[in-house]
Amino acid sequence: MSLKSFAAKLFAKRVVSKSREWIENPVATQQKVFNELIAKAAQTKFGKDHNFDSIESYSDFTAQVPVRDYEALKTYVEEVVEGKEDILWPGKPIYFAKTSGTTSGVKYIPITKESMPSHIEAARNAILFYIAESGEADFVDGKMIFLQGSPILKEENGVKLGRLSGIVAHYVPGYLQKNRMPSWETNCIDDWETKVDTIVDETLKEDMSIISGIPSWVQMYFERLQQRTGKPVGEIFPNFKLFIYGGVNFEPYRAKFNNLIGRSVPSIELFPASEGFFAYQDTQTEKGMLLLLNSGIFYEFIKSDSFFEENPKRLTIAEVELGVNYVLIISTNAGLWSYNVGDTVQFTSLKPYRVIVSGRIKHYISAFGEHVIAKEVEEALKIATANTAVSINEFTVAPQITPEEGLPYHEWFIEFETLPADMDAFAEAIDTAMQQQNTYYDDLITGKVLQPLKITSVQKNAFSAYMKSIGKLGGQNKVQRLSNNRKVADALTLYKI
Repeated sequence: MSLKSFAAKLFAKRVVSKSREWIENPVATQQKVFNELIAKAAQTKFGKDHNFDSIESYSDFTAQVPVRDYEALKTYVEEVVEGKEDILWPGKPIYFAKTSGTTSGVKYIPITKESMPSHIEAARNAILFYIAESGEADFVDGKMIFLQGSPILKEENGVKLGRLSGIVAHYVPGYLQKNRMPSWETNCIDDWETKVDTIVDETLKEDMSIISGIPSWVQMYFERLQQRTGKPVGEIFPNFKLFIYGGVNFEPYRAKFNNLIGRSVPSIELFPASEGFFAYQDTQTEKGMLLLLNSGIFYEFIKSDSFFEENPKRLTIAEVELGVNYVLIISTNAGLWSYNVGDTVQFTSLKPYRVIVSGRIKHYISAFGEHVIAKEVEEALKIATANTAVSINEFTVAPQITPEEGLPYHEWFIEFETLPADMDAFAEAIDTAMQQQNTYYDDLITGKVLQPLKITSVQKNAFSAYMKSIGKLGGQNKVQRLSNNRKVADALTLYKI
């Protein structure tokens, strides 16, 4: 055992022990965060506009501060972008994380000196929890790669601006700098395909032990490695021992990854966003990710089936239930207040509080009142592919409201790596799994309002070509799993087989 891995084990034990203090006192921890946020922001423009000085309880807060999305908060954000101080949070942010929104165009999410450490500590602690539980730490001696956006930052009115993953690249601790891949120069390459090829060049002869990124883009990296060498990734990197991912559900990719790697590799799931680092997988034995209740974020939850009502009930951590789909609402030490992140979550555990990401509140199918969410389509695909040789690279689902003949249906666009022996039987297996999960969908099928789903098989690399066509290839961009319109579906019809 090296000195570094020995030290990592000791540090992991200490961090996990310290974390137990807030994990075992969740409600009190959140109340403390709430009180600190309100007190700190009371003299900001937002705080004065919403009478923070008079807020003494959560009910006062909900009466004064409505739930907002980026568009509704935009007037305040624009003042911050213009360089004004004390608008959403005391002083000025140290960064803007630049993201692309579906309705707001480019979004500028503030990151403050108070919020930035939480992003770094959460990513670090996810690995430390794994070390503490598994006893494995020798991977800290190998090379680590984080597939991310360019770290080149611009500046706007004295505040640095860039993608979150690029901002985080500036915070890699000194003791990991020699282990970190790719090189700074390669990380700065904008064109994703060129970047991946260059990363392959740099890493082929290295002792890679940790690989991290959004699964779809890591898959591209793995495929390029395999094309270059004719070997599985696990043979190229015999000490590859940990895969870290976030952004999308890994299950649809797991079989393909095992095939590309040639063996199973332990993984850690993260739930990061520009708005905050919300959760990470704290154990390999339980489902879900540990919700971070002590990191400067106060959480609220609204049941997704009532979210679009005029005054939906807002819940605190003390009021949530297992298995219910909630819209995630946050107030943070970066100056976001009752902010709708857009993600939906479900709790898998209340002691401690663990969540899974079930989808996006704007990404669903309910063209016929079926209320289908991402978790359901991903689970249906997992069930249908279990114990089969079927391998899938990517997929998305959309309604077909006006087919040329017959009843409407859900159309599944799937990029297969290995085709089913019987496509009709495979489609039926998915449809059955969907009916078992979603009673609304089941009623529509049995009531002859919808016909069973249909699969449209698309060419290899169709999804990459589509993402490239809209300028979202690589980085932190993700394929939309499902939508209530045909925008993505119509674009993919160009690639159907």
